[in-house]
Order: sequence, then C-alpha cells, then structure tokens
Amino acid sequence: MPQTQPLPEIVKLGGSLVSHPRLTALLSALARRGAPLVLVTGGGPLADGVRALQPRLGLSDAACHRMAILAMEQTALAFADIAPGLMLADTPEAIVDAHAQGRAALWAPARMALAARELPESWDLTSDSLAAWLAVEIGAARLTLVKSAPAPGPAPADWAASGLVDPLFPSFAAHVTGAVEIVTIDAMVASPGRGSLAA
Repeated sequence: MPQTQPLPEIVKLGGSLVSHPRLTALLSALARRGAPLVLVTGGGPLADGVRALQPRLGLSDAACHRMAILAMEQTALAFADIAPGLMLADTPEAIVDAHAQGRAALWAPARMALAARELPESWDLTSDSLAAWLAVEIGAARLTLVKSAPAPGPAPADWAASGLVDPLFPSFAAHVTGAVEIVTIDAMVASPGRGSLAA
C-alpha cells in the first residue's frame, strides 16, 4: 500500500524579516526540515517600493496588487538563492512534487495568485491573506505566520486590529481547516513547536 504524504504545513515569512540577522539561519533550518513545509514570503522592501511608486505615478490599486504579488515572487527567488535546499513551486502539483522529494516547497505566487479573480485587488489584501488563501487551496494542516513582533492576542481579529496582519486576514483565516498561529522569528529558530529547527 503506497505511503500517504502528510498534509502540507505553511510557514509565512513576513517581509520585515528580510533585514533580520537570523533570516539565513531560519531559511537554512527550514530547508533542512524539508517536507511537508510550504514557505510563503512577504514582498518586503520590494513591495514597499510599489507603495512608494503608487502616488508618484498615480497607479491603480489593481496594478499595485499585481506588482506586489510580483514583489513576493522576487523575494521567493532571493530566498531560494540564500537557501538552495528550498524548492520553488508555483502550482499545487509542484508543491506535491517538492514534498515527494522530501524538500520544503517555496511558493512562487504569481502563476496562481494573478489568475485568482476572487482575490481583492487592493492593499487590504497582503501576503498574510495570500498565505491563508493558499492554505485553503492546498488543504494545509497548519498556517504559521513568522513575524518580528509577537501576537497581540489569541485570535486573527486581534492581530488585524493591531495592524500585525491585513484587515482581510481574519476572513481568509476562518476558512483554514488547520491551526493558525503567529510566532516570532527567534522562537521559530529556537523551537518551532513541531521539532526544533535549530537541530
């Protein structure tokens, strides 16, 4: 009887982590852990650049939405270069293929997210909500958001009220069947809960 692959677990890496001194250690640890992880990156300074350009060029929210997704794609490419053990994946099938090889998948979001007409094209939707959307799409067992700051409360509504996640995140997170949590990067590197990444 063929062995069943475990359900994927999404780890969303906030854009603010791009300049964090422990980023490389975290990426390397996640790559070593491998399947069934799926990493989702924020847009970081590349998305900040889109925000800065919008008023200067008079860009629409719809255009900025697509540009911000491409910023996430570029950040994923950068993370794949930092930690070559991660495997870029742009479809659910590619994620399954990465896991079949025992590797952690690193989501390249442009192909799926730009084709998803149900996603609002506004700044109210950020990479956090996209990670929750992907969790539903692939039936993830867990969604962990790695942030620079700790969660201000136990529920996604608390996180949105504090500005730690985007305002649409609670509604997207409500459709995730698995656990949804926030951890800090230091806690993730030291002891992620499902086995130490520092090992």
